[in-house]
Amino acid sequence: MSCKIDYQPASNLLENRVVLVTGAGDGIGRTAALTYARYGATVILLGRTIAKLERVYDEIEAEGGPQPAIFPLNFEGATLKDFHDMAETLDKEFGRLDGLLHNAGLLGKITPFEQYNPELWEQVMQVNINGPIWMTQALLPLLQQSADASVIFTSSSVGRKGRAYWGAYSVSKFATEGFVEVLADELENQSTLRVNTLNPGATRTQMRRTAYPGEDPLTLRTPEEIMPTYLWLMGPDSVGISGQKLDAQPPRV
Repeated sequence: MSCKIDYQPASNLLENRVVLVTGAGDGIGRTAALTYARYGATVILLGRTIAKLERVYDEIEAEGGPQPAIFPLNFEGATLKDFHDMAETLDKEFGRLDGLLHNAGLLGKITPFEQYNPELWEQVMQVNINGPIWMTQALLPLLQQSADASVIFTSSSVGRKGRAYWGAYSVSKFATEGFVEVLADELENQSTLRVNTLNPGATRTQMRRTAYPGEDPLTLRTPEEIMPTYLWLMGPDSVGISGQKLDAQPPRV
């Protein structure tokens, strides 16, 4: 589905909504958290580095946004109990969840498969697909309490067509695409909850610099420039859109 780069959101698009963003400490996650707060959302900042989350928290408060919340969690070591404890805490604090952006991710290593370290492979799969799946399962009851909750899983072009040397990262994104198809199909005609994948595309982030060290970052869109699609998909204007593979920017030529 085409991107919504020209989407013009209402200033109160996310007013009174509770939105959880994973990987909220920097990069696209930080920008999404700040952007959602600017449009009225109470944002739950989830990440593994408390100092980074605190900086984002302070930025939201300085801008006069709704008071955010911080939830430290590292997907690498997270257990099912951690996810269910989190759901219990969020239930007590908020009673529902209107949005969930799965943004946290691990690149792993770009290398031939025959040289891929099995432990690193497991680590990438845990952070990119296993953790998000079980977190989603734990949060489903809270998401079902919302009138029109949206769950966004971050995908990638290498999760839609395999590319040499991208190893576990590519495979984890294929798994993400498949999981979203399964869950969206299960929810169809049974729930107002919608779930989609979103490929941010080539964006000026640290992960992109690591993957493409020779690339000029100034040729890439910034995280701020791709936020229109993130807003559209999180807000009520995308009600009824589920099980789709979306792009946050046009393909590069």
